Amino acid sequence: MEPSKMNESTTAKEKSTSAHVADSIATRLAAGEMTASFIEKRKKPRTRQKLPTPARVPTLGDYEPLVSKAEVDEIRFLAEGLHRKSVKIVSAPDLESNAAEMLNRLVPLLGELEVAAQWDRLAQTEESRNVAKQLKRSLASNDSWVTKELQEFCSHGQDDNLGRLRFDEDVVVLQDLETLGLIRAKETRDQRWVWRCHLDLSRPSAETWKILKPFVEAHDAAIFSTQSFACRGSIPAYLFYPCIDPLLERNKQLEPSVIQQVCEEFGIDRARAIVTQVSPFDRARDPLGVIDAYRIAKKYVDCQLVLAGSTSEDDPDSSVVLSPIKEAAAGDSDIILAILQPDSDTKVNAIQSASTIIVQKSVYEGFGTTVTEALWKGKPVIGSAVGGIPNQIIHKFTGALVHSVEGCAYQIRYLLTHPGLAEQLGKNGREHVKENFLVTSEVKRWLLLFHILLRVAQN
Repeated sequence: MEPSKMNESTTAKEKSTSAHVADSIATRLAAGEMTASFIEKRKKPRTRQKLPTPARVPTLGDYEPLVSKAEVDEIRFLAEGLHRKSVKIVSAPDLESNAAEMLNRLVPLLGELEVAAQWDRLAQTEESRNVAKQLKRSLASNDSWVTKELQEFCSHGQDDNLGRLRFDEDVVVLQDLETLGLIRAKETRDQRWVWRCHLDLSRPSAETWKILKPFVEAHDAAIFSTQSFACRGSIPAYLFYPCIDPLLERNKQLEPSVIQQVCEEFGIDRARAIVTQVSPFDRARDPLGVIDAYRIAKKYVDCQLVLAGSTSEDDPDSSVVLSPIKEAAAGDSDIILAILQPDSDTKVNAIQSASTIIVQKSVYEGFGTTVTEALWKGKPVIGSAVGGIPNQIIHKFTGALVHSVEGCAYQIRYLLTHPGLAEQLGKNGREHVKENFLVTSEVKRWLLLFHILLRVAQN
């Protein structure tokens, strides 16, 4: 075929195709399948959206202005004898949020220090996940829950993961109950295995602990979040306080305009005293008790109460708990319920930063990193003497410990009428966090533990 005829044929085909497409669009438009606005959008060329730049992973140098050059130099010195050593950390996919945040920081920081670190997550079935949840509830409530499922979970529940994962590192760190069965992979004499427990094992049910104990004691060491959570055993136990990252959105210093904007969004009056509790709306944090304490204190001193938090997916009663809170707050414009989405870190930061006093009136608590975050912001904190809160609040030095609604009300009233003392408590609390509860302290503790374990392995 001649080139000119070929072009004519091609053009005719293009016209025929265009006419067919136009007829098809007209038919679909008449039938209501397409809209005029859709046609207009299709006429416009598609543009490629620019993906957001991922946040840069912090280095040790980024923490130096917050903790001092001497602290960073000490960390680098501790790492010198561990160059080319390797660590594997294994956890369940749904590891508690604060622990996951710390691992996201710990692993790259160890890599920067030339300690090869890897974090692997278990592959879990719905059945194994349910058994793990039931086991945690059993330990937390001190109920006896000994079944074939529990024995099977510990003895063979991680067979698939044992076949999938390799354990060639110098140190292996298993996180929480779900990973206990992996200890069966321990073979070499020089390799060290550590169990990191984030749960309260101080009073486990005897029958449940009888099954768990051999798996725990097969490790070379165990780590607990507070001394009151530790269980008795034949292996060395270490205390690692949970820590926070001061560079996260929830903890970094905000611009005053951002704080003001968030306060205006929730109707918080910054010209008056603000008493705040940030926590999930569940019974363990006693929000109704906080309201009672606020009402007693308000008889003597003017203030607002902000209850900020979200409902907990792990607590089926959380939505039920929220209803009486709303009823208790009804009719009082000075009680502000700030119901937040899980990704509201900036709002949490802004509310805490605007507060005069922060309360954590828990009846049960783990370590309570919301207290750590409040102390880091230089706020006087009133907390219940439960869980890990007494590790953070040194009574009358970094805050105030209470045991009742009346005690909480008294401390609110006292601190609001003694602003100089409140300011000093806030300063002391921030310094306490700086020395003990920042991610740099977490790195230092792990480096020291690696030295201890690997020296033992060489002897």
